[in-house]
Amino acid sequence: MKATITSSATYFDFRQTIHENRLLGMLRMMTGYRLAYLAANLTLAISSLANTTTYLLLRNFADTITGEVAPFTGSMASTLAWFAFGFIGLALVEGGFSFLSSRLASFSAENITRRLRNFLFDHIQRLPLSYHSKTPTGDLIERVTSDVDSVRTFFNDQAIGVGRILLLFVINFVAIWSLSWKLALASVVAVPIIVVVSLWFFQKVSEAYEAYQEQEAKLSTTLQENLTGVRVVKAFARQDFEKEKFERDNWEKFLRGKKLLQMHSLFWPLSDILCGLQMLGGFVFAGILVIHGEITLGTYPAYVGLVVWLIWPMRNLGRIIVNTSTGLVSYDRLMEIVKQEREPLSEGRVCPNGPARGEIIFENVSFQYDDSNTEAVRNVSFCVQPGQSVALMGSTGSGKTTLVNLLPRFYDYTGGRILLDGIELKDYPRAWLRSQIGIVEQEPFLFSRSIRENITYGVGRNVPQEEVEAAARAAALHDTILAFPNGYDTLVGEKGVTLSGGQKQRVAIARTLLKNPRILILDDSTSSVDAETEAEIRAALNRLMENRTTFIIAHRIQSVMNADLIVVMDKGEVVQMGTHEELLAQDGLYRKIYEIQTRIEEELEQEMKIS
Repeated sequence: MKATITSSATYFDFRQTIHENRLLGMLRMMTGYRLAYLAANLTLAISSLANTTTYLLLRNFADTITGEVAPFTGSMASTLAWFAFGFIGLALVEGGFSFLSSRLASFSAENITRRLRNFLFDHIQRLPLSYHSKTPTGDLIERVTSDVDSVRTFFNDQAIGVGRILLLFVINFVAIWSLSWKLALASVVAVPIIVVVSLWFFQKVSEAYEAYQEQEAKLSTTLQENLTGVRVVKAFARQDFEKEKFERDNWEKFLRGKKLLQMHSLFWPLSDILCGLQMLGGFVFAGILVIHGEITLGTYPAYVGLVVWLIWPMRNLGRIIVNTSTGLVSYDRLMEIVKQEREPLSEGRVCPNGPARGEIIFENVSFQYDDSNTEAVRNVSFCVQPGQSVALMGSTGSGKTTLVNLLPRFYDYTGGRILLDGIELKDYPRAWLRSQIGIVEQEPFLFSRSIRENITYGVGRNVPQEEVEAAARAAALHDTILAFPNGYDTLVGEKGVTLSGGQKQRVAIARTLLKNPRILILDDSTSSVDAETEAEIRAALNRLMENRTTFIIAHRIQSVMNADLIVVMDKGEVVQMGTHEELLAQDGLYRKIYEIQTRIEEELEQEMKIS
C-alpha cells in the first residue's frame, strides 16, 4: 500500500510544541525521535570516554618507557604490544561511536525538520485568507526554508554539541583530578569568564540575527514580487527602478549582516585569548609540579592532552551558545506561524448530504476588514432564487468582490446575515460550502502544469477526456488547445505565463465548469477577451448556468444586461437594483454607465469606419 506523507507515522502537529520556554518547545519538537537522540548522546559519551582513556593510557605508556613504572607483563616487548593494541582499540571505539553518534543526531534532525516542513506547508494552506492578505509571500518562504534549516542545524550540531562539550568537560575534569587535584582546579580558572562572555554575546547576537532574518525576508519579498510581475516591469521599462529598490534592500541586508559578522569576529579572538591563557597557565603549572616531583613525567603529556579537551570544548561551548541564538530565533519566527489559528473547514451545525438548491438571501449584510476603519460592505439586502443570475456593477472599490467573497466564507460578515436555502451561511461547514461554489477570479491563477491538469484541478477524481473537452468547449477553448503542439498535454509556464490573458481566463472558466457547482461566481471573468470570444463564452455560459445560481461581476453593460437581477453598488452600499430595463428607466448610476459605454462604442465604430 502506498504511503502518504501525512500518515500517522510521519505527521506531527507542531501546535503541541508551543511553549514560552524555547528550549522546552524545542524538546517537544523531538517527539518520536527522543530515543534516537538519547542514543546519540550515549554513544557520544562512550566516544568521549575512549578519548580520555587514551591519554590515561599514554601516561602509563610514558611512565613505563621512562622506568617510573615496571612493565606489567614482565617483558618490555609484550608490554609495548599491549599498549599498541590498547591505543588501536581505543581509537576504533572513539571513531566508531563518534560516527554512530553523528549518524543518529543527523537522522533525528533531518526527520524532525522534514516533519516541520510538511506541517508548515499544510498549516499555511489552512490559515484564513485574511492572514495571507497581510503577510508577504517572501516572508513565509524565508521562514519555511531558511528558518527551518536553522532549526535543523540546532538539532544536528548545536544541541548535540552542547552535550558533547559537557561530557568532555566532566569526563576530562574527573580524569585530571585523578592525576592531580591541584591541576584540576588550576585548569578551570578561566571557565566562568568564558561562560559569562558567551552568554553576553548570545543575547547580542540573538538581536542582530533576528534583525538580519527580517531584512532577508524583506529582500526575498522584493525578489518574489519582481519575478512575479516581470511582465509589468518590462512593459513599463522599470528595470532601473526595480534594480535600485533591490539594491537598497540588499544594502540594508549587507549592513545588518556586517554587524552580525563583526560580533562573531569580536567573540572568537576574545575567547581564543582566554582559552590560550588558560592552557598556557596549565602547562606551566604542570611543568612546575613535574620539577618538584609532585607528578610523574608521564603525567605531563597526558595532562597536556586532557586539558586541551577540557578547555577547547569550553571555547566551542561559547561558539555553540552564540550560534544557538540563531536556532532559537528561528524557532520563535516559526512559532509565530504555528500560533495562527487555522480556518475550521469541517465545523458547522448543518451539513447537507446533497447539493444546495441555490436560494441566497442577503439581509442587511455588512463587513469590515480588520485593518480598516470603514465598512467595505454596508447594509446590503437582496434575494436570489435558485437558478437565477445576479449581476453586480459599480466602480472599483465599491464592494462587489468583497460581497461575493462572503459566500464561500473567505471572510465572515460582521453584520446582518446571509441565508443559503433558508439556513444561515455560518451554520454550514466551509468545506461543504466551497464544494458547492465555483469561482472564476478576476486574475486567474494557473499552475505550472499541463492544460489538462489545470482544467481538472478542482475535481478530486480521474476525469474522462470527454468531460475535459466538454468543459473546454463550453469555455470556447477547445480549438485553441488543439492548435498547440501537445494539445491538452501542453505545459503552461509559471502562473500560465505562456498563455494570453484571454486563454488563461478560459482555462479558469473550464476548470470551474468541470467542477459542476450549484453556485457560480464570475468575477469579471470576460474582461481580458475580445468581443467575439466573449460572445462565445457568454453563449456557452447561458446554457450551462441553467439551474445554477450565478453571481456575475462585470464592468460592461453587455455582460450583465441579461441577468435576472442587477445590483448596482457604490461605496459599499446598494444604490440601485432591478432588471436591465428597469434600471434604464431610472435616473441613476446604471443609466450613466450605460450612456458612457454606448457613447464610447459609437465613437469607436465611427473611427473604425473613417480608418
